[in-house]
Amino acid sequence: MVPVLGEQEFRDLMAGVCAPVTVVTTADGGVPYGATVSAFASLSLRPPMVTVALDRASGVLARITDTARFGVNVLGRSQDGLALGFARRGTDRFAGVDWHLDSGLPRLAAAPGWLVCELDRVVDGGDHLLLLGTVTRARTLPGAPLVYGHRTFGTHSAYADRLHRGIRDQVAACAR
Repeated sequence: MVPVLGEQEFRDLMAGVCAPVTVVTTADGGVPYGATVSAFASLSLRPPMVTVALDRASGVLARITDTARFGVNVLGRSQDGLALGFARRGTDRFAGVDWHLDSGLPRLAAAPGWLVCELDRVVDGGDHLLLLGTVTRARTLPGAPLVYGHRTFGTHSAYADRLHRGIRDQVAACAR
């Protein structure tokens, strides 16, 4: 008989896995909705797709499944305040936040990464649902990402401290 892994043991193990920090947004009737999500990853290049996992009880999840569209704001190294604000329940998460509609979805002005997604399908994932989204638009600015690991926010220190050219610049120089 295989022993059953305890919930707390699994939580503790997964706390050590660094994850990107995003704010997933949607709009319904012009009203913005958003939630902090660290269960975000790229899925496919052809076509460009991402995955986002949301708790089944999430109000944002219900709005996304109704509208079949969502935005992903990829947060930068100093945006832990935004992450905490969008993680709170029962508050107006957009109050005091600089945001605007971009392709009909709420985009946080300060987020260095932005994706517009069409909902492709929803997959059962235990107490969460996994949303598969086709990316129809993306924008990015250089900057260190905000990550979550060991129950704290941080960044990829090598990226934040680097003084040399990025790999894309180095590859482009070699191609000349």
